[in-house]
Amino acid sequence: MTLNLPSRSRTLATIAAAVAVAGATLGAGSASAATISPANTAFTAPGTIVVTTPASFGLPVTCSISLSGSTSADGSSAAITAAQISGSNRLCGLPQLKNLPWTLTPTSATTGEVSNVGFSLLGYNCGPATLAGTFDNMTNTLTSTNQPMSGNCTINSLSVQPDPAFTLS
Repeated sequence: MTLNLPSRSRTLATIAAAVAVAGATLGAGSASAATISPANTAFTAPGTIVVTTPASFGLPVTCSISLSGSTSADGSSAAITAAQISGSNRLCGLPQLKNLPWTLTPTSATTGEVSNVGFSLLGYNCGPATLAGTFDNMTNTLTSTNQPMSGNCTINSLSVQPDPAFTLS
């Protein structure tokens, strides 16, 4: 079946198609992935974490945390290869971290996610989960709040400051 449009309609249809292709091409070209800098660099990220687990009888437990790892060569992500948890609450010294390395991926200049996060505590398994968070370039602070995990666990809050300072763009 052939559709014969008047020449003006064919011209408008051709222009519309050209605009759509150009828009798609420009959109694809201008959309770039967020990155972390400095790239290809080892880091530590000390801070605090507050979690609620069945082992804490549903009460929030505040601990110190220090993450360490390295950013990828292209800045597209960071691998968190170790974490140390400590604090005055006796539960802070007991978590067994799982699924390392965890991957931090920036999703914009102000947001990111950490995937594959998991830990066990006194026989209760939490995660794995992907934690969403925000990043403030001015204060060099990565934060995450109210992140549910399997196993009836919640990361109520997480706040760390990478060293050397990260910049997300």
